[in-house]
Amino acid sequence: MRTHSSPAGVESQITSIYVARQPIFDVRTSLFAYELLFRDSLTNMVPHIDGDIATSKLLLHSFLNIGLESLSGGSKVFINFTQNLLVKEIPALFPIEQTVVEILEDVKPEDEVIRACRSLSQKGYLLALDDFVFQAGMEPLIELADIIKVDFRQINVAEIQANLDQLKPVKARLLAEKVETHEEFRKAAEMGFEFFQGYFFSRPEIIQGKEIPSSHIGLLKTISLVNEPDFEFAEVENLISQDLGIAYKLLRYINTAYFHRLNRIQTIQQALRILGEREVRRFVSLLALSAVAPGKPIELIRNSFIRARFCELLGRASACPETPPALFTMGLFSSVNAILDQPMEAIVEQLPLSHRVADALVNRRGTLGSYLNLVESYERGDWASVSRISAELCIGEDNIPELYIEACRSGSLLPI
Repeated sequence: MRTHSSPAGVESQITSIYVARQPIFDVRTSLFAYELLFRDSLTNMVPHIDGDIATSKLLLHSFLNIGLESLSGGSKVFINFTQNLLVKEIPALFPIEQTVVEILEDVKPEDEVIRACRSLSQKGYLLALDDFVFQAGMEPLIELADIIKVDFRQINVAEIQANLDQLKPVKARLLAEKVETHEEFRKAAEMGFEFFQGYFFSRPEIIQGKEIPSSHIGLLKTISLVNEPDFEFAEVENLISQDLGIAYKLLRYINTAYFHRLNRIQTIQQALRILGEREVRRFVSLLALSAVAPGKPIELIRNSFIRARFCELLGRASACPETPPALFTMGLFSSVNAILDQPMEAIVEQLPLSHRVADALVNRRGTLGSYLNLVESYERGDWASVSRISAELCIGEDNIPELYIEACRSGSLLPI
C-alpha cells in the first residue's frame, strides 16, 4: 500500500475566553447567586465593547464553552440584557431555573420591551432591574420585576430611601449593589434590602476557559439560510457540519436543562429538529452577535472535518449490513479534546451524544470505535492495523487512499 502523509500539524490558535463572576449574598451572608460579567482578559476591568456583543459573548462563554455548572455550581446567575436582546427574547434560550434576567438601566419601557419582559416572566424567569432610580414611566417594568438592584455608590442613603418610598407596595425584593463597608451593609439591611453585592463581600473573580472559533463565512451562510422561510434542516446541517465551533456550541446548548430529551443525539440534523425553526434562528443569531474577532480557524479544526468526512466515506464504502448513521458526528468531535485541552470523558459528559458515539470517542469501542481506530491508524501509517480493521468493517483496503484524498479535498473547500 502506498503511504500517505498524516493530516497537517495541529498548532493551536484556540482563543482564551474570560468570564468574571461576583457573588450575591442574602442577609445571613449565605450565597444566593452570582452575577456573570464579560471580560476580554485576565485584567479585571470592564472592556469597551458594544452591550449586545458583550452579553452575547458572555452567554456563549458561560453556557456553551466554560459551562454554567463550572461557573455557578448550580446557583442562579444574573446576566445583563440590553434592550435589543430583550426584544428578541434571547434570555429564553437559557435555563429558567438558573437565569436571572437583569434589565439594564438604559432599557426604555417601550411596548415591545414590556411585551418581551411579560413573556419571560410568564415563562418563569426572574427579572431584575439594574441600577434602579425611580422615574415616571417605569411602572410597567417595576410591576414585572422580581428583584430591584440599587447602587450604593451612585446615590446617597437619603435618595435611596426616597426611591424606596416610591416603590411601595411592590412585590420585588431589594438588592443592594456596590456595598463596600460594613456600615453600608448594616444600613441596607435596616432599610429592607434582602440581597447584597459588592467589594465588602468579594471582588469579581475571573474564570478562564477555551473557545473553538467559528468560520465567519460559514456563520454568515448559516444566518442567511435560517432566516429563509421554511428553511430545510438538511441544508443547515450541511453548513453546521462544516464548522466544529458551531456544532460544539449547538450540542452544548441542546444539553442545557432547557431541553428535556427522551433520546440521545445521533446527528446534527436531529439536534436541529429538537430545537425547531424558531429556536434555531435565535441560536444562530446569538452566535452571530458574538462572532466579532477576525482570523482563520486553526488547522486542527479543518482536520476534524476531514476526519468526519473520511469516516462518512468509509461507512458508505462498507459492504457490511449495518452502516452507523453517526459516523460524521463522531469524526467531527474526535479531536475536540485536543482543541479544548480537556479530557475527552469530561467533554462527552457535557454533550448529548448517543452512547454509541460517546463510547467510541472515549473508549474506541463498538463499530463506531472501529471506524475511528481505522482513521487514526491510517493517519499514522499503521498499515497492518489498517488492513485488519478494514477487513473487519468490510471495506476494500485499496479504496481507502482515494477516500482519504476525497476527504482532504472536502476539507480544503471549507469556507474558512
